Amino acid sequence: MGIEDQPAVEESTEPPICGYIHAATGSPPGLSNQVTTASITSSITGLSNSPQHEKTVSSTAGENHPEPHTLAVEDLEQFLKTDVKHGLHSREAARRLERDGPNKMEGAQGLSVWKILLRQVSNSLTMVLIIVMALSFAINDYIEGGVIAAVISLNIVVGFVQDYRAEQTIQSLYALSAPTCKVIRSEQTTTTKAETLVKGDIVVLNVGDIVPADLRLVDGLNLSTDEALLTGESLPISKNPEVVLNDADVPLGDRINMVYSASTVTRGRGKGIVVATGMGTEVGKIAQLLRANPGSNDDISPLNAYWKRVKASTRSILGLDGTPLQVKLSKFALLLFALAILLAVIVFSVSLWKVDDEVLIYGICVGVAVIPESLIAVLTISMAIGTKAMAQGNVIVRKLSALEAVGGVTNICSDKTGTLTQGKMITRKIWLRNGSTATVQACIHPFDPSSGTVTWNDQESGLKDESKSISRLHPIARKFIECLSLCNNATVTDGNPASIEDATETSTISTTAVSQWTAVGEPTEIALHVFAMRFGLSKAIVSQKNGLHLIAEHPFDSSCKRMTVIYSSPGSNLVDIYTKGALEVILPLLEASDSVKAEFTAVAESLAAEGLRVLCIAHRTIEYSAILRDARDAAETKLIPLGLAGLYDPPRIETADAVKRCKVAGISVHMLTGDHIKTATAIAHEVGILGNSLNSAEGASAIMPAASFDALTDVQIDQLEKLPLVLARCSPTTKVRMVEAMHRRSAFCVMTGDGVNDSPALKKADVGIAMGLSGSDVAKEAADMVLTDDNFASIVTAVEEGRRLFDNIQKFLLHLLVSNIAQVILLLVGLAFKDGDGKSVFPLSPIEILWANLITSSFLALGLGLEEAQPDIMLRPPHDLRIGIFTKEIIVDKMAYGIFMGSLCIAAFTTVIYTSIEEVYREPPWYGRLGTDCNGVYNPSCDNVYRARATTFATLSFLLLLTAWEVKHFTRSLFNMYPEMYAGTFSVFRTVWRNKFLFGAVIAGFVITFPVIYLPVIDRAVFKHQAIGIEWAIVAACAIVYIALVESWKTGKRRLCKGVVVTATQNV
Repeated sequence: MGIEDQPAVEESTEPPICGYIHAATGSPPGLSNQVTTASITSSITGLSNSPQHEKTVSSTAGENHPEPHTLAVEDLEQFLKTDVKHGLHSREAARRLERDGPNKMEGAQGLSVWKILLRQVSNSLTMVLIIVMALSFAINDYIEGGVIAAVISLNIVVGFVQDYRAEQTIQSLYALSAPTCKVIRSEQTTTTKAETLVKGDIVVLNVGDIVPADLRLVDGLNLSTDEALLTGESLPISKNPEVVLNDADVPLGDRINMVYSASTVTRGRGKGIVVATGMGTEVGKIAQLLRANPGSNDDISPLNAYWKRVKASTRSILGLDGTPLQVKLSKFALLLFALAILLAVIVFSVSLWKVDDEVLIYGICVGVAVIPESLIAVLTISMAIGTKAMAQGNVIVRKLSALEAVGGVTNICSDKTGTLTQGKMITRKIWLRNGSTATVQACIHPFDPSSGTVTWNDQESGLKDESKSISRLHPIARKFIECLSLCNNATVTDGNPASIEDATETSTISTTAVSQWTAVGEPTEIALHVFAMRFGLSKAIVSQKNGLHLIAEHPFDSSCKRMTVIYSSPGSNLVDIYTKGALEVILPLLEASDSVKAEFTAVAESLAAEGLRVLCIAHRTIEYSAILRDARDAAETKLIPLGLAGLYDPPRIETADAVKRCKVAGISVHMLTGDHIKTATAIAHEVGILGNSLNSAEGASAIMPAASFDALTDVQIDQLEKLPLVLARCSPTTKVRMVEAMHRRSAFCVMTGDGVNDSPALKKADVGIAMGLSGSDVAKEAADMVLTDDNFASIVTAVEEGRRLFDNIQKFLLHLLVSNIAQVILLLVGLAFKDGDGKSVFPLSPIEILWANLITSSFLALGLGLEEAQPDIMLRPPHDLRIGIFTKEIIVDKMAYGIFMGSLCIAAFTTVIYTSIEEVYREPPWYGRLGTDCNGVYNPSCDNVYRARATTFATLSFLLLLTAWEVKHFTRSLFNMYPEMYAGTFSVFRTVWRNKFLFGAVIAGFVITFPVIYLPVIDRAVFKHQAIGIEWAIVAACAIVYIALVESWKTGKRRLCKGVVVTATQNV
């Protein structure tokens, strides 16, 4: 009939209820889409599915223990020494609990205090600072050593607190296990904590329950469970306790006599024997293997294994494993360390290797000058502040390094259900046999009957007239809607009791949702019931107002794919039969002409092409007979077709805009879903992943079933011009291969996931993002970030925040390095300044250098780290990960600004020393002289040198303050930095005031310079300088010249079109 090969129609009905009757001897539909535990764990550990490995993961009870799904209930009772009717005795349960331990997951590795602490010091820059600190203490320079120790401690404390808080937040999201459950013990049914369950306990399950442990079912009625977290199957799976499977290795999704920990009961009720608890459950096995070392290999020799561990530990400690920024900064720190050694060698060489305390201190001083001591602290604090901003955007950052990493992504691989979509079904369209159609639009809350609007026959105005009361509905439409509500076991409520009359007259176009709507039942039935409630025809209202009585229910069955209910009316011998189900199974039961059946088939195919799951609704009125209750075939015959219902999981309203922003930002969005290819394609078109500009050839390669993708070799995948944008029916292996293919193309990708089976891909991706609401514990533990709202738009927010952070890192890194370059130039030139004893005189003392690097620069850099996002931040492509933060522009700018600053500092020092400006003090003419032993304790011959140092220190400090404002933008003038916002002569004041923290840091840095220079005792004893007067004119002149040089440099860049920013007005 042309519809059987349409999977979206075939599986548009509710999931199987009674199970596959011949599951023991045959493979049920969809077997190819299921995954075994071994296949998941092999993806995690990199091991092959060898028989030995399968045996390892197959059971924790022992190698010779049989699998529960291969045993009859009676045999399992004997094996576990339990009683299905009476349960375990309480004393026996307590003994087993003491023997086996509680039924709960082991704590996540992320809460290891030592590992979080080690994470803070595992970078090269911290290692370098520790070395410098040790050298300072070794030469008894306790002030310098203490300051560096304080910097290291600050970095460790801030990073530790942030990471620990993030892990605690993740722990609060771990809700994988059911908190309580009903268990039969000592012949009594009691409610107990799930963690007290033991093997052999008898657990009772009802609709809505979370399965507390792995159970072998012993009894069940219409039982189906949602196992998406474990198997990835998008639809609930029906269960059949009576089936005994012969194959011990049957995939988890096909073990229909088992239910697994963390799955949810979506329909029916049942009872089962606990066969595994805690880490022995299927979820626990995967969690355990996920925590194992993926790089372990038993085939290498002990010596090679030891060497491999040493290399891995060294790389980890030096920070050479991690995100691009981590690696770049670690390599940069090692380069600076080598440069510091080289500069020290230069100092020692100038002194002809006569290394005394003075020369050693000078060498260390030069080494300290080249290292940005505050970089790690500023970076850590900026990221910590960024994580708070991300938390407000519903993203929890588990690792600070992931925040900057997400800003460089080039590809996002997202799940469909619950991330791009709302994760809840709605009845999107209905088609009645008289040709009428109704469409639900703008539904924000799928459980709320008043959310969105209903348009009849493409005319929204008809809704307002026809939906105000039930009486205005067309008879066919009313009968259709009554069937939706009566042939339904779902319950939908807002928690507020209301009279039938009030509910009947409720308008369906209300946009005010005061209460929180909840629903219990199978997703398809919930969607149908909500649609009926839009017209005030809930199941309770229809049955109560008409006095209907349920005579019989023929439940949904996987073999027949339909459900039928029979209702009687008071005072009548007639009964109404309502049936819903897949069209291909309903068509043979209809009393309709071939032309009518053909019309139904054509409409169903049209709805399926839109990605909708289609149900056929039928009705019949007949005289009551007892056979109708007992014989399903008697009831389901000569049915009158009423129409078709098309359902789907609607996209989130913000998804389309988020996808558009990604495309504008040069980020490719891929949908990797376990759903049908037609449904996935329809959603991809609706949210904009698949654009309308795709031609047929591009469309064919952009959409691909996972089976076709998995059949390709890596070479064939690499030969594809572009990777598919939509992959349907994905398995965990498919997602891992997609990530690997992106890595071979030098892409930097984000992967989202919620199920245990997504964990391998989350670990493989550059940034793994787990779902906080629907995600499993294992997925959250494998991820770098967790979405608290499971919303794709939050990922885009994370990308924007990551880009902002990356930009700001460049800004404060430029600022810090300009300071270091200026100091190195100053100190190297300072080697030429010899005192009376032939010793080099410090143009800046070690404490002045540390003050400039740690006090003045740190708060300025932190202020730059708080800069708001540039207007074009999501209008430009991702930055080149191969280049990283050290772009050509950054390198050239830091050298230019560093030379400007260092030269002006030298000019300030030499002006004081070698000109007659000091004559205003009416002291002996010290100018042109550098005193004696002025690097040590003050003596009268050092007045000139001490004033020159103070002048140089003030010049350096003020130039650093001005640089902080100049590097807010690498190209635009400070006096016209935001032309799209501010214009005019005084726009510079608005520019500097825009970042209030940076403004405060500049003002504070300006003010604090004066007490540092003028406080008695401290000035000479600690900073080795003294108060100045007329020298402030030199400082002011240097500041003016510096601004002129920097502005001229920027002007040249603008004229050469270097670094021009796209403004927000130049939108796509």
